[in-house]
Amino acid sequence: MSGAPAPRVVLFDLLSALLDSWSLWDDIAGGEDPGRRWRFSYLEQTYAAGAYVPYVDLVADSAEAVGMPRAFALRLAARWDELAPWPGAGSVLRGLARDWPLGVVTNCSDELGHRAAALVGAPFRAVVTAESAGFYKPDARIYMAGAQAMGARPDEVLFVAGSPFDVVGADAAGMSVVWHNPLGIAADRARDVAVAVVDDLKGLPSLLA
Repeated sequence: MSGAPAPRVVLFDLLSALLDSWSLWDDIAGGEDPGRRWRFSYLEQTYAAGAYVPYVDLVADSAEAVGMPRAFALRLAARWDELAPWPGAGSVLRGLARDWPLGVVTNCSDELGHRAAALVGAPFRAVVTAESAGFYKPDARIYMAGAQAMGARPDEVLFVAGSPFDVVGADAAGMSVVWHNPLGIAADRARDVAVAVVDDLKGLPSLLA
């Protein structure tokens, strides 16, 4: 993070940066290839949505858009507590929490957002969802709601993104962004915008040191 001001708080994307939600989507879809088609359809629809609409409806729309049953969305909600943190996520964040207030900004409902955040095992001071903010990322207003919930200005926030859309959105909202990209997704614009790209959350403390 050379040249960037030291952050006062750290906000995280939840469903990609902290949790390996990809594996659950793949399992419900019947394999990695259909799972990724469904997930990228969801990302495209979610990041184009703007104002909040029911999350499960959006997930169902994205399944239908790639020729899959809408009922997959209900299966995802039913199996939500099977979401698993990326390796070391809980311990890394508990270590960071000794020096930085931590929070979450996530594109889902209040109920699912709080359930998912609890799976990480970290002391979050705020969990801001698309439902509570009224907007889906990358609308600047949900990032601003995250900063406000933490009592910080956007330029005092380091945002840890989990997708290229999120990198660009948080940057446009005035935040410094680290991209946690364990899947090695190719996205040149996001790589150019992020102050750092890591494939393992264990690299985050050294960036903040």
